Amino acid sequence: MSSIALERNAPHDGNTRYILLISLVATIGGFLFGFDSGVINGTVDGLRVAFDSDSVGTGFNVASMLLGCAIGAFFAGRLADLYGRRALLIVAAMLFIASAWGSGVATSSLEFVVYRVLGGLAVGAASVMSPAYISEVSAARYRGRLATVQQIAIISGLFAAFLSNYLLARFAGASTEILWAGHEAWRWMFWMELAPAVLFLLALLFIPESPRFLVVKKRTGQAREVLVRLYGEAVGNAKLGEIEASLADDHHRPRLSDLIGKATGKVRPIVWVGIGLATFQQLVGINVVFYYGAVLWQAVGFSENDALLINVLSGALSIGACLLTVALIDRIGRKPLLWIGSLGMAVTLGLVTVAFATGSLDAEGTLQLSDAMGVLALVAANVYVIFFNLSWGPVMWVMLGEMFPNQIRGSGLAVAGLFQWGSNFAITMTFPIMLAGIGLAATYGFYALSAFVSIFFVLKFVHETRGRELEQMEG
Repeated sequence: MSSIALERNAPHDGNTRYILLISLVATIGGFLFGFDSGVINGTVDGLRVAFDSDSVGTGFNVASMLLGCAIGAFFAGRLADLYGRRALLIVAAMLFIASAWGSGVATSSLEFVVYRVLGGLAVGAASVMSPAYISEVSAARYRGRLATVQQIAIISGLFAAFLSNYLLARFAGASTEILWAGHEAWRWMFWMELAPAVLFLLALLFIPESPRFLVVKKRTGQAREVLVRLYGEAVGNAKLGEIEASLADDHHRPRLSDLIGKATGKVRPIVWVGIGLATFQQLVGINVVFYYGAVLWQAVGFSENDALLINVLSGALSIGACLLTVALIDRIGRKPLLWIGSLGMAVTLGLVTVAFATGSLDAEGTLQLSDAMGVLALVAANVYVIFFNLSWGPVMWVMLGEMFPNQIRGSGLAVAGLFQWGSNFAITMTFPIMLAGIGLAATYGFYALSAFVSIFFVLKFVHETRGRELEQMEG
């Protein structure tokens, strides 16, 4: 943990080891988020063969989880205000287990979609609750670094899924071939998720509920116990008073209507910023790489094994980029990382677009690139992944977990999460259609344009949250 560089004896940091431990438990949800999102990457051919689906059907099989994600993120934010952050994470762990098993045993597209939607509910809940929980138990001075560990967990989950997919497909000969016990390799790709999902469920039984949730529920005694364990007697008691003072004047329970400003009667500006952050993170097309990476690289001439190996390389580069973010996010802040990432993604996506535009289609409709353009596309795409995971990948989740005032955090996360996963679904569902319709070059040109526009969004609307306590956030 030395890479996180948490000074153990700094004032007000409290019981750093304990905070780090319970935060790491919450990040297992991020690992499962990543694994469940990335595992589909190596199973596309298996799904197409097993369920005899066309491009639209395959797109829906891949994107179906995202419907559950949108629903899970929205309702998790609201239900967490009623039942607690920890309670929702426990439910998510159970859903991860059910989805991992069911997706592997599915015998039809409908059955598969049902289990993937269950997994989506889990991913959606974990995507908003894990960073929220980490933010609500961490000290401001290193909150960004701990919350960024969540993104490392997500990318580690993606990397583990890519590596597992590659090894299983290589061992079987192809994802569609029989591996063990009479089952195809693509089914075992889903079943690999069972081990971390069970570990997550067991570990959650040993962490405390968020103290800020306990204060909202007027369980002051329990909140004080947790805060004292986190920060010590003096700071814990002071923090309890700060949390109480940050809630609504009439101390009503959080509700969706809190997102409307009393003075203006309009949606609070901070909510629109959250929606913008959540939407732009998907409009740059990152999950096309995560979900369709194998298909993408096969489309430009790589074999299935080589395409899966490229995914492993992308995953490793992503983890390295996130580690750099851990070192920078509490030093230079969230906003600079966002606009630097936007600029880098706009340039690299533009280069990918140029490379794809030079290609031609063979008799089978496969895009053919020259050696030079193939190398340019491969390098630029991987540098794009680095820029994303240095910036928008982790920083968007960090900001959503901390930028909303205590009174509206659950509701704000619900709405932002709904837009994040809704945008994710739209991008993922339309990619195979756009690929067949307008081609790779025009598709990536759209993602490049979105990255360019996001530069100005960050510069004009996003405000820095580095070093500010959650009780200081304004709506």
